[in-house]
Amino acid sequence: MAEKQRTLKEAVKLSGVGLHTGELVNVEILPAPDNHGYKFQRVDIEGEPTVNADCDLVVATDRGTTLEQNGARVYTTEHILAALYGCQVDNALIRLDGPEVPIMDGSSLLFVNAIEAVGYQDQSADREYLELDENIAWEDLEKGIEFLAVPDVHYRITVMVDYKSPVLGTQHASMYNIGEFKGEIAKCRTFVFMRELEFLAKNNLIKGGDLDNAIVLVEREDVSKEELDRLAKLLGKEHLEISIDGIGVLNSTKLQYENEPARHKLLDIVGDLALIGKPIKAHVLGARPGHSGNVRFAKVLKEYMKNKNKAAKKFDLTKEPLYNINDIEKMLPHRFPFLMVDKIMEIQEESILGVKNITMNEPIFQGHFPGNPVFPGVLQIEAMAQVGGIFALSKVDEPHLYSTYFMKIDNVKFKQKVLPGDTIAFELKLLSPIRRGLVNMGGAGYVNGKVVVEAEMLAQVIKDKTE
Repeated sequence: MAEKQRTLKEAVKLSGVGLHTGELVNVEILPAPDNHGYKFQRVDIEGEPTVNADCDLVVATDRGTTLEQNGARVYTTEHILAALYGCQVDNALIRLDGPEVPIMDGSSLLFVNAIEAVGYQDQSADREYLELDENIAWEDLEKGIEFLAVPDVHYRITVMVDYKSPVLGTQHASMYNIGEFKGEIAKCRTFVFMRELEFLAKNNLIKGGDLDNAIVLVEREDVSKEELDRLAKLLGKEHLEISIDGIGVLNSTKLQYENEPARHKLLDIVGDLALIGKPIKAHVLGARPGHSGNVRFAKVLKEYMKNKNKAAKKFDLTKEPLYNINDIEKMLPHRFPFLMVDKIMEIQEESILGVKNITMNEPIFQGHFPGNPVFPGVLQIEAMAQVGGIFALSKVDEPHLYSTYFMKIDNVKFKQKVLPGDTIAFELKLLSPIRRGLVNMGGAGYVNGKVVVEAEMLAQVIKDKTE
């Protein structure tokens, strides 16, 4: 039985400062309708523009994931998105009165607790997963980032971080299914190396940073009191009493897990891959991840999902056709061996679905790869063009008095071989309105739901017969 989507039972309100902007921000997470997904809304900007949580809208990944749409930006989106995804909330509207999602305690825990407190509302629409039919690999050799997604019945993540640091070393973290997020991952805090703090502060970042919302990792034993005081002043935290005791964590903050930094990197992956737009069933393995790599891998997975959805079209070719072969012969001038359309299943206002059956009796197979029959790509295009011609002729009176002539073919791609026994379903759509007899259509041919050919074509319909 299909799982149903869900949203929050009621709105959630939280307040906090942005990690980088240092501004106080009020956040409200509201229930949203079926298939809404995650959207942010900047209520402090005129018109209250919305920003979709979409990896294609990411404009920056320096110390956080920033989205921009409709003239509005939202900074540091990953922790709240991880919370929503980890709580298996499919639809939510996140309203902010500032530019940055508050850092809270540096993890997703406070967002998760607030969501859990109000509970969930089941919805009518089915939950659609991104499921893999193959392994998806991506790497950035220059930066040493590696990702691999493997088909799985659960959403599982394995992370390896390696900062070549005496305090951090190589760490691993795992989440075996999304149900572990709340208990094992959500409370793991963001971290920063002490050596990075001065650079971040001078670059106008971490204005809201504090030892309450970030783990500061110290790699040297010879850090002086003067250096700590200067750092505190640079960060605008002169009042903060900072202590250090050798290599480890500033102020002796206790790590919740020995591998808390790696677990936080896993949390970031959950938040950044939420930008794909669908829940995932796969085992994702990431080596040396960061927001940039996470987002780039999200785009790879989104492209795979788009192509898979495109290839998974289903057509009912068993129903009564709109036009059978006798009807088609009354419309098209083509005859054996060049009539390439067997039936037309449907014609809509701007689209058409036609069918070509391939048999071994095609005369072309006598000379085209004898012993290895492959239906030629040029004839696939001709068949597609004839389907488009029927669409054009269906829009005129007395179609038998008209002829359709090719003018241009663009963006032709052949995806796989077409063989005897295959049935090609051609689906074409108008790319622009028909004007002065010019018909511009684009579409694809499918065999068993998979794309075998794509093309865009321009033709002209001319009345050139009298009877």
